Amino acid sequence: MLKAKEQMKIISKGVENLINEEELLRKLERSYESSKPLTIKLGLDPSAPDIHLGHAVVLRKIKQMQDLGHRVVIVIGDFTGRIGDPTGKSKGRAALSDEQVKENAKTYCDQIFKVLDKEKTEVRFNSEWLSKLNFEDVLRLASTTTVARMLERDDFQKRYQNQVPIGIHEFFYPLMQAYDSIELNADIELGGTDQTFNILMGRSLQKAMGQEQQIAIFMPILEGLDGVEKMSKSLGNYIGVNEAAEVMFKKVMEIPDNLIIRYYELATDEHPDEIDKIKEMLNNNVNPRDIKYNLAKTIVSLYHTKEELEKAINFYDTAFSKKAIPENIPELKIEAGKVTVLDIIPKLKDMSYVSSKKEFIRLLNQGGVQLNGDKLSSEDINIFLKSGDVIRIGKKRFLKLIFD
Repeated sequence: MLKAKEQMKIISKGVENLINEEELLRKLERSYESSKPLTIKLGLDPSAPDIHLGHAVVLRKIKQMQDLGHRVVIVIGDFTGRIGDPTGKSKGRAALSDEQVKENAKTYCDQIFKVLDKEKTEVRFNSEWLSKLNFEDVLRLASTTTVARMLERDDFQKRYQNQVPIGIHEFFYPLMQAYDSIELNADIELGGTDQTFNILMGRSLQKAMGQEQQIAIFMPILEGLDGVEKMSKSLGNYIGVNEAAEVMFKKVMEIPDNLIIRYYELATDEHPDEIDKIKEMLNNNVNPRDIKYNLAKTIVSLYHTKEELEKAINFYDTAFSKKAIPENIPELKIEAGKVTVLDIIPKLKDMSYVSSKKEFIRLLNQGGVQLNGDKLSSEDINIFLKSGDVIRIGKKRFLKLIFD
């Protein structure tokens, strides 16, 4: 285990806010001296199981602490999921069924272990302890805070001012999430900046119940490929952790140059000293494309095998450096017949090549769709396709049609 100050350097990399540094240093020093790992908590709401690099920012930070030798506990909010986190919502959210929660939790776990070490990660469901609380326990829990404190949350405050109903049960969401920290005796809890109120509630509840307060670490929101909006699947500016290596590689190459360091800090496990060297290279006018090329290799290697990375590099070099159609591109098998460009749009959507018919039409109008190397226009949407045709969508996606 590294000494406390060296651990602080790694833990602090890319962090938006840390409460509080002095307490964390003391915890790390005590942990180092006693060889007892700290307990790191991450609560996951199992309602949105599709993870991209923006979601993985927190997971990458936890992986860094896991590599430092600390204990990581993922809390799946199966019990709190029945309420639904009201954070950022203008109205109450429909509760998930037990079946939905379990299905989403399984999908979440499949994806988080692309980042975290499965053998060193504990996964707990908060129904283990929250379902055992009796009504007296719940009243005692409620007595630790006030309505005024709850209304400090922006979302609750706005709903109250706009006379939008707030269910009493919604006030219990941050309290129940805070109780998870009590159960685990958490030393550190992480989350995005949108989880500030909930995580600080954990500190407050631990203090009220006589526990040492957890450190609160908030990670920033990662901008997407457009360099402006936060990474979002709905905006189409995302890099999914389950995407093919060649798609992921090309997408990383598309990020704006001014986000290279930010992606190194938030989307990789590179040591802060190495990132300082990269900053110096950029300041010395090293071609940003070369640095981005290494960034793409670094990110892809985190989610794919060495062989998949090599294929992605070859694919990129062939398709985008030599401007040729690469070999071994994905195939779309469809029933033989009179098939038009319009007919395959639903298939392209299912394969995540486009997010919607609207996006495909937009790309078509912008000259971003090619058939066998020739650009298509909106007037070509009803032309017939044949087996063996190669469609290129945007700059990074190729697809060969195979008629059965």
